[in-house]
Amino acid sequence: MALTNQTDILLESGTNELEIVMFEVGGGTFGINVLKVREIIQPVAVTETPNRHEHLEGVVRLREEVIPVVDLAKVLGYPPSEQPEHDKFIISELNQMKVAFHVHSVSRIHRISWEQIEKPGELSQGYDANTIGIVKMEEKMSLLLDYEKIVMDIAPEAGVNMNQVSNISYKDRTEKQLMIVEDSTILRQMLEDVLEEAGYVNSFVFQDGKAAWDYLQGEPEDVEERKLPDLIITDLEMPKMDGHHLTYKIKDHHELKSIPVVIFSSLITEDLYHKGEQVGAEAQISKPEIVHLVDEIDTLILN
Repeated sequence: MALTNQTDILLESGTNELEIVMFEVGGGTFGINVLKVREIIQPVAVTETPNRHEHLEGVVRLREEVIPVVDLAKVLGYPPSEQPEHDKFIISELNQMKVAFHVHSVSRIHRISWEQIEKPGELSQGYDANTIGIVKMEEKMSLLLDYEKIVMDIAPEAGVNMNQVSNISYKDRTEKQLMIVEDSTILRQMLEDVLEEAGYVNSFVFQDGKAAWDYLQGEPEDVEERKLPDLIITDLEMPKMDGHHLTYKIKDHHELKSIPVVIFSSLITEDLYHKGEQVGAEAQISKPEIVHLVDEIDTLILN
């Protein structure tokens, strides 16, 4: 199952819609954003690697590329597949890294709105959960997993490279105020830490695009001393309103359109870069390039 012409799946950027591939592992139903999926294949022979992480099966060779295979059943605490003839490998690209997720079956692709996705509460999420969203559909509910976290738990170097922070030179950036829109608690804290290290000590955060948009346009009205930021950093995948739709609304607003928007996401690939351009983002940075993010912010708002 090849997912070709992915950039044409959504006819227009900034519609607050996404398409998810539905799949099953054990008794659970899950979804993954089509934009993260390169193709879906039948399982191929896996080469086991010594001293590998318990969630890794090994590696496969696919068109001259060596790709690690993650057993999602082990990640989620489910037993092995009862019908291995239905198993699939979902080949994904996250943070400029390709990985194969081993699942037990793949059903279909659904188009939904980000408004149909709820962020799980602490009780439903659990202590060490990998769930970032609950998709409300007519016939059932499915879960969106935090695939970046799953990969980072196995290979921390695949995420934000905090070792690069020492390369950031401190400047007096205290007069500038930044807005961070990011649903991941871990990444929000990382961003705040890195920005403070660089001298951007004044920032405020929102967990999704809808909350950020409500603030920017003056809702709720009882917000005291509402101040517009000098620059906005936004993730793409977020419940209620995604980063593309948030950027589109900002650039379509007479008062807000001059505020620079930087998209900071694991989905920044060559194929998808044009979507951010269509909605008017001033810059797009892949999450491992944390130092480049600071450089871009400096370029956009420092004289």
